[in-house]
Amino acid sequence: MPSKYRPQLFGWIDDLDKGPRYVTSTDERLLYANDNYCAFIRKTLGNQLLYLLLSLLSLLMLVAAIIFVTLLIISLMTPPPDNGMLALSIFMLFMSLITIYLIIPEFYQNLFAKRGEPIIFNRKTEKVYINESYFFNFKFWRNPLMFLLPVKRRIKEYDWADLHGIVVHNYSRNALTTTIMMVCKPGTHQTIDHIMLDPARSGIGSTFVWAWINSFISYSSSVNLNNGRYLTTQEDKFNRNYIKGQGWPQWMQEAFNARSLDELAQIKQKHGIKE
Repeated sequence: MPSKYRPQLFGWIDDLDKGPRYVTSTDERLLYANDNYCAFIRKTLGNQLLYLLLSLLSLLMLVAAIIFVTLLIISLMTPPPDNGMLALSIFMLFMSLITIYLIIPEFYQNLFAKRGEPIIFNRKTEKVYINESYFFNFKFWRNPLMFLLPVKRRIKEYDWADLHGIVVHNYSRNALTTTIMMVCKPGTHQTIDHIMLDPARSGIGSTFVWAWINSFISYSSSVNLNNGRYLTTQEDKFNRNYIKGQGWPQWMQEAFNARSLDELAQIKQKHGIKE
């Protein structure tokens, strides 16, 4: 049975239901939680460094391959041309360029990810906040001109009601899965954006983050607010290490702790933020 969200993403496995789950343990990606909001990182430092190294090595090998194939094409074009080898070499050059086009975003997102790219969920206002590398976004085709803007970021506020979870297979050798939040037009299944929630997970933990967030937003007693990297009383330390100086707008930092939509509206009005 296909996904109900359109367009369906390549590698789709399952749509995820919303609602509380029975959560028995914490997760290394939970940074901080209080009665108003919780914060999850989406890349651990170890994964970020590993994938940065792998993507860098891949890029270097591809650049070397492109140089070699280009020189080979030039040599094959001298009379008498070997049409068979020339066609094969041109095809290899084309595939190398496509592959490098797909790997550059992976390289950029790991090189320029800030502190694990935390995502904030406020359960009082049911708003979600992201401040992430443009290349962290789940896209397949990109404008090549964007590669000239490696530090470009996107900072957005979403309604929780418009976010819906799915799991996709990343087709790696380790059979990892990725949890993605589909941003849909209100009241529809038409996807207008994607948010990477849990990039690489295996086995039973593949939907743990999704389950914890749903339980938190539903005020489930199964979540322990002190199970994150920082205790509930350590909000200042969390902010100092993960929020301050990372490009978060001041109004968003205040909105994390907004206790109602009216309070959120007042914060936006104070900072001149238009809906």
